[in-house]
Amino acid sequence: MGIYTDLGVRPVINADARLTRLGGSLMPQAVRAAMDEAAGRYVDMFELQTVVGRRLAALTRNEAAFVCTGASAGLFLAALACMVGSSLERIARLPSLEGCPDEIIIHAAHRIPYDLAVRLAGARLVTVGNVVQTFPWELEAAMSSRTAAILYIAGEHLSRGALPLAEVVALAHARGVPVIVDAAAQLPPPENLWRFTRDLGADLAIFSGGKDLAGPQASGLIVGREDLIAACAAHASPNQRLGRPMKVGKEELVGLLAAVERYLAQDHTARIAHFERVVALWVDALDDGDGVRVRRDFPNEAGQPTPRALLQLDPDRVGLNGSELRRRLWEGNPRIAVAAAGEHAISLSPDTLEPGEELVVLERIRQALQP
Repeated sequence: MGIYTDLGVRPVINADARLTRLGGSLMPQAVRAAMDEAAGRYVDMFELQTVVGRRLAALTRNEAAFVCTGASAGLFLAALACMVGSSLERIARLPSLEGCPDEIIIHAAHRIPYDLAVRLAGARLVTVGNVVQTFPWELEAAMSSRTAAILYIAGEHLSRGALPLAEVVALAHARGVPVIVDAAAQLPPPENLWRFTRDLGADLAIFSGGKDLAGPQASGLIVGREDLIAACAAHASPNQRLGRPMKVGKEELVGLLAAVERYLAQDHTARIAHFERVVALWVDALDDGDGVRVRRDFPNEAGQPTPRALLQLDPDRVGLNGSELRRRLWEGNPRIAVAAAGEHAISLSPDTLEPGEELVVLERIRQALQP
């Protein structure tokens, strides 16, 4: 951590979540080594992207795969692929979408800040349903000759109010409309790398490379239909086209491949069991049955099947609320990030911690709770 000390930047113990504002994930040695090796030689980037994509497709049991610079870039490229395709004539007219279908349908329950990436591509979002419920006829009524795709945001935390993905795929494909799944944070389980596309029939699925995959923060993975993946590539760097600013480097290409290989070789059952033990430790050590109540919470903030601990405070008894506890943890030494969970609570995630940090978090919370 010498470089951060030299810069005067304090490192963080992350008990919050895999968040871009906290640097995503920590890359393991195998990923860093692959990136370092890639950085040492020149290479034909078209060839490297093709070969890496082919390898990632085989690993994820998909027709094709493409490495991009984060899941938001994946949404941008996927939108262009569905609206414009690979036609050089249409690509040459960009950013004009004249003559192209330019509407992308999305559930009201799925409107999140990241749909800006689709709008950046020039798409007009058409919202269906409401945050409480959506009926199949609403989705059918929204589709027209201008519909380029349906954008589906995956995650248990966003499922209320939206139609099931399998039903969306069936309705969309009956009209010849592709379905894009934003699965940026939907790992684990690793089976999601092929479940949304191969098993449930979506045409494209997009994952963050810098979250549970523990790959480069500036990387993302698009998997799915071969023709649409080819269209994503047609709009992306190293081509001098609309996606050129979202350039993926040779280091990210090789680093993400190494991360996916490592991820699929892990024992995820053992990982989850470890997370459960950490949460149980926090619950047993911090719940006093009075002013501080702690319980296991499931799933986590992104709807992933991993546990976390929810710590609730009685301000009248302990003399502070959740915001003050978060402040003390952030400003203390070492600096610790935890998630807000309402006015009088915080949540603690075990899956972002390095070995032994769960004990540091425990001790710092005990200190912070002192008058």
